[in-house]
Amino acid sequence: MLILGIDEAGRGALVGPLVICGAMVEESKADELVKIGVKDSKLLTPEQREMLYGKLKNILKDFIVIKIPAEDIDELRKRKNLNQIEAERMAAIIRSLDADVVYVDAPQVSTDKFKSILLAMIDKKVKIIAENYADRKYPIVGAASIIAKVERDTEIERIKREVGVDFGVGYPHDERTIKFVKDCIKNKKYLQYVRKSWATYLELSGKQKQKKLAGYCVKL
Repeated sequence: MLILGIDEAGRGALVGPLVICGAMVEESKADELVKIGVKDSKLLTPEQREMLYGKLKNILKDFIVIKIPAEDIDELRKRKNLNQIEAERMAAIIRSLDADVVYVDAPQVSTDKFKSILLAMIDKKVKIIAENYADRKYPIVGAASIIAKVERDTEIERIKREVGVDFGVGYPHDERTIKFVKDCIKNKKYLQYVRKSWATYLELSGKQKQKKLAGYCVKL
């Protein structure tokens, strides 16, 4: 039996891509994931994730990585919400990998609803278990989270080299990230790496305030 785990990295980031990974393992090798120390990527150091990524390549039957750049996210969000964007990519992974059972780290609270969305997007019979924090419960989802995180970190480091700035982790809570985005707005450079549909960007650029003011004026 083939077991597939799906997770993402970078969902809430302000800078850089959203990365989604599907990792598949033969049931007979599933215990090896626990033996090498696979767990939720957020509970591991960057060095541990890199080490485990190398080992996972020798254990997994197959894996797929999908990267959605910031510009693509902004364009897609004109028509869809982030949950729908993730569901479409996760469904594509399920269709591509011939697994018997799929464990998904669901991005929304209503896990049954998310499961139904996925099932409606695939044209084959497969058992899907969608849960919040699945990366903490199922090692195969933890494996997917590790790969997704390493791939995103690699892309973030590439962007840093290109722009010549260490902007931190790329999330709104990081002061270095906020400073970088402010500089991007001021200098009108490297904005292709910033998610301009994010509330944080709209606030920093003044567009959120203008939007609220415009709405107020219409009411008058």
